[in-house]
Amino acid sequence: MATIEDVARMAGVSIATVSRAIHHPGKVAETTRKKVNAAIAKTGFTANAMAQSLRSKSSKMILAMVPDISNTFFANILLGLEAVATRRGYGLLIGNTENDPQTEATYLTYTRSNKADGIVLMTGHLPFGAAEVRQHLPPIVAACEEICEESVPFVGVDNQHGARTAVHHLVELGHRRIAYISGPPNNILSSERRAGYELALRQSGLAVDPELTLDGDFSIEGGRLAVERLFIRDALPTAFFCANDDMAIGVLLALSQRGYNVPGDFSVIGFDDIPFSSCTTPPLTTIRQPRRLIGEAAMTKMLDMVEGKPVRTGAVILPVELIIRGSTGAPREIDLQPD
Repeated sequence: MATIEDVARMAGVSIATVSRAIHHPGKVAETTRKKVNAAIAKTGFTANAMAQSLRSKSSKMILAMVPDISNTFFANILLGLEAVATRRGYGLLIGNTENDPQTEATYLTYTRSNKADGIVLMTGHLPFGAAEVRQHLPPIVAACEEICEESVPFVGVDNQHGARTAVHHLVELGHRRIAYISGPPNNILSSERRAGYELALRQSGLAVDPELTLDGDFSIEGGRLAVERLFIRDALPTAFFCANDDMAIGVLLALSQRGYNVPGDFSVIGFDDIPFSSCTTPPLTTIRQPRRLIGEAAMTKMLDMVEGKPVRTGAVILPVELIIRGSTGAPREIDLQPD
């Protein structure tokens, strides 16, 4: 079995340099790192991770718990997490929970069996069973969805401000009847963005009409069904603000199926700026979250906590940006029987 000495000899470097190239690649020159990697490939050397873990009492792995790995929203956040972890010599474990308590509990055992040094949560809540053993768990950081009642360090955006920005954009275009398509009622993102929507209306001298607020589920189908419910109520807005881009895409589909033009008949604005939002017809106006930066900031805070470095208390709030595309424009009177 190849040893680290074999790798050092083949690469023409010291054993310490090989160790740094493996565990702290960001601290090694690229040419040296390539020589070490080539030597590792030729010799078949495999570091004994279990022995290293026993010696250091550290797995050098961070667990990221995601509610739905198929949701494109999380992709850039995970890229940001991994980029910082790699630079600092850590690996990233991804746990797809599907909001299942038993799955969350299973992933939680990773940290209690020394398989992960910390947890980045994107689920909006502590894993099932975590409250009872919180004092024995490694550092935890919440990304995107704040876990207020548990005082978990948070990295994300000001959702109320983002929602106000979206609604003010529609008001400036001349809209006065603006519907809000929410996410699940018990979700913190839904409540924060709804609060921003209502505040923006009041700041603009507009009443909050309960008929124009509908619960969704953050899915494309949820946005489509919300439009159908509004048509049944016969309480049409001139614009839709959706709590995420998936539901906004559902709204675009529903309006198109009914023969309406966006933004000629209705304006639509989303939240998140997922990759598909620029590919819709018309391209979707939305509030952009700096998702990769959220991942980078969350992992930086996490690793500083793991390594015992000074960590700034309080939440890290990153700015959002209004991205104006083709789905918003000035309102006009709605004809309920389109051509």
